[in-house]
Order: sequence, then structure tokens, then C-alpha cells
Amino acid sequence: MAYPLEIARSQRFSSTKRYTVSLLTIRLVFIFCIASLLFFTPSESNALEPVDKKVSLDECIAIALENASTTKKAENSLRLQGADILRSYGNFLPKISASASYIPYSLSRSYTDLTGSANQTKKIKTKSETIDLTLTTSLNIFNGFRDYASLQAALKREDAGRFSLSRAKQAIVFDVTQAYYQVLLNQEILAITRENLLSTKDQLTLTDRQFQIGLKSMIDLYQQQAEAANSELSVIQAENQLERSRLELLRRLRIDPLTRLTLAPVPKNLFTTLPENIDINALIAAGLEKRPDLKGAELETRAAKWQITQYRGALYPKFDLNFNISTSGTESLSRSIGGDTIDYSYPPLLDQLENLTGYSVVLSMNWAIFDGFQTRYAIEQAKINYLNQRLDYDDLKSDIQIELQQAASEYSAARKSIESAKTNLKAARAAYEGIKRKYDLGAAGFVELSTSRAALFSAMSSLSQATYTLALQKNTLDFATGNVPIY
Repeated sequence: MAYPLEIARSQRFSSTKRYTVSLLTIRLVFIFCIASLLFFTPSESNALEPVDKKVSLDECIAIALENASTTKKAENSLRLQGADILRSYGNFLPKISASASYIPYSLSRSYTDLTGSANQTKKIKTKSETIDLTLTTSLNIFNGFRDYASLQAALKREDAGRFSLSRAKQAIVFDVTQAYYQVLLNQEILAITRENLLSTKDQLTLTDRQFQIGLKSMIDLYQQQAEAANSELSVIQAENQLERSRLELLRRLRIDPLTRLTLAPVPKNLFTTLPENIDINALIAAGLEKRPDLKGAELETRAAKWQITQYRGALYPKFDLNFNISTSGTESLSRSIGGDTIDYSYPPLLDQLENLTGYSVVLSMNWAIFDGFQTRYAIEQAKINYLNQRLDYDDLKSDIQIELQQAASEYSAARKSIESAKTNLKAARAAYEGIKRKYDLGAAGFVELSTSRAALFSAMSSLSQATYTLALQKNTLDFATGNVPIY
């Protein structure tokens, strides 16, 4: 016989065992879930890894033209202009409308006095089934040339939309080319800073050995260490600048931001085939002839002028020619007067529709003699719009001439700066090599060596910047002229 204490202990042990088993089961399930996350999700993590992509300038331009939202918006606007032209053409065509009604069952009740006495009033109940068909056409004969003016304005706006699309593509080509050259320039600057870092580290190693044998002081060693640290900082800054320019290029391409771009170098003869002298008068004449946005502004101005004619048409009477054809039929007509039912025998419904067809030709005139000055306000609004468009066109024409003069001046300055940069680099390299030999022999101090190295690094960077600045200015000159090729 078990005592109550032993029974309680036995129950407590069994419950503890069940709790341990359930806890072990929960742990196993938890471990299985963790293992599933570790072994079955690498594909998702791999999807977030950067993708390497090597592209050329032409490929970058093609990608940007395909993905840019500005070109898509311009194409959508051009598509809408095409629909507007179709609508304007439709104003010259007759308007056709058709209507039909079918009443399967109609019941009406009324009272009538057949004999003229109130005591003889009888109730009438009528049942019927009817069909009505109507076809109407309307052709405008004259409306003050509003249709013609509307069509001409729509045609001009569509042509302006084409030029706007062309200019939007040119802007994308210009922007991507600028960003592409900037990445290449930053790559060269990074290479120069790394070369400078290697030079300072080699000099640090040499200075440390000279310090060990007593040729250099502790101050020279510390100064060289500081110079090497400063060179490392310059490399870090150049890497950051390069990464920033790559991200800006990715922004313009509208592709996966995690893509790692490797840019193909530009042809070697790119900078040697650029023109030396520029005829500013010929450049301005070419710009005024080729700029798509200037042509678009001119067409927008002409469209605004046609709108004045369109609104003036409301001052004249409007003549329309209308033609109507209609028919109807009635079936199952019965009438009850009092208690008597009268049945009507009608021909078949199709025969009624054929025999009861009616026609009408109407020539109508509508002339708004006074509309509360609404037409006058619309005309004045169109005139003001035309004048504003004309002012915008003149301003754009003047701005183009100024832009071309600025671009030509900056291009000439960039070309001249290359020769100066080459001369500066040659002198800076010779000075650095001479001072470095004197420093190694102890005949020159660290300040002279550091100054000459900084001058050499600045000269190398200046030559790279001047070279790419010339290419950038040539791209700017082409964009200002409207001579940007669209791939």
C-alpha cells in the first residue's frame, strides 16, 4: 500500500518527466528551424550580392536611353499629341449617333366621358409593345475656321513634341557621358594617389634604415611617417570620390544599385582628334539651326498663334447639316373600355418598321450674338499665351548664343591648360628627382622633399584633370550646339 507522500512523489516525477520530454521536443523543433534558415536561404543572400558588369560608353548611353523616365514621359506626351491630331481630324467628319428603345410591355389607365355626361365616365386600359429606332448624322459646314485652326495647332504641337523627345535624349547622352568621364578621371586620380602612397612608403622604409645607421634623425623619421599617413588619407578620399562618381553613374543608368561597374577605357585618340580652333560665328549658326529645343519652341509659338484663330471662330455663325432617319412599331395593342375589350390587328412588327420609316434633313445655324464677353476673354487669353511663347522663344535663342560662347571659351581654355599641365609635370618630376637624390645624400631637408613630392602629385593630377576637362568641354560644346548623336 503506497503512502500519500510516495504517491505525490510519483505523480511529481511523472509530470516532471513529461515536462522534460516536451521541452526537449521544443528544443529539437527550434534547432530544426534554425538549420532550415541556415541551409535553405543562401539563394536569397546571394541575390543581394553585387553583380559585376563591364560596360562601355555606348552601352551606358543605350541603357540610360532605355531606362530613363524623361524619355518615357516625352514619348507618352508625343503619343498624346498624336491622339490630339486624330481628334482634330475627326472634327471634319460627320458625327453619327444611333438610339433604340424597346418596351416589351406597357400598361396605361385613364378615364373618359363617352357621352358628355359624368355618369357615363368609363375606365380605359391600354396594353402595348413598342420599338423605336433613330439614326442621326450631323456635319459641320462652317464654324469660323475653328476646326482648321485646331488641326494646325495640333500638328505643330506634335512636331514640337518630337523635338522635345530628341532634346531629352540628347540631355541623357550628355549627362551619361559627363558621369562616365568623371568616373574615368577619378580612377586616374586614385591610381596617382596610390602611386604617391607607394613612393612615400618606400621613402619611409629608406628613412627608417638611414635612421638605424644614424644618417637621419628621429624628427626626419616622424615627418616621413606623417607624410605616409597623409598619403594613405589621400588614397581613402580618392576611393570615396570614385565610389561616389560610380553611384552617380548608376543613378543615371537606372539599373540595380548593387551593380559593380567596370568601365571600358575611352579610345586613346579621343583627346588628340579634338579640334584646336573654333569659329564662334559658324558655331552659333549651327546651334540655331540644329538645337531641337529651339525648333520645338518655334513650333509651340506657331501653335499658340493658330489657337488665336481657333478662338476667334466663335465670333462667326456656325452652320450644321443634320440628317435623321427614324422608325417605330407597335405590337400586341389592346384596349379595354369599361368591360369591353377591343383588339387591334396591326401588321407584323418588321413590316411596321419598314413602312413607318421617316426622314428629315435640317440645315441649322447657331450664332452667339452676346455671350457675356466669354469669347473675348478666350481670344485675349490665346493672344497672351502666344506673346509669352514668343518671349520664351526669343529668350531661348539668346541663351543658346550665350551658352555657345561660354562653351567655346571654356573649351579653348581647357585645350590651352593641357600644354601648361604637361610643362608643369615635366618640371615637377625633374625637381622631385633632383631633390630626392639630395635628400638621400643628406643635402636637402624633409620640407623640400615633401614640397617637391606634393608638387609632383599636383602636376600629375592637374594633367589628368585637364585632359578629361577638355573631353568634358567638347561634350558640353556638342550639347550646346545640338550636335549630340543619339544611339
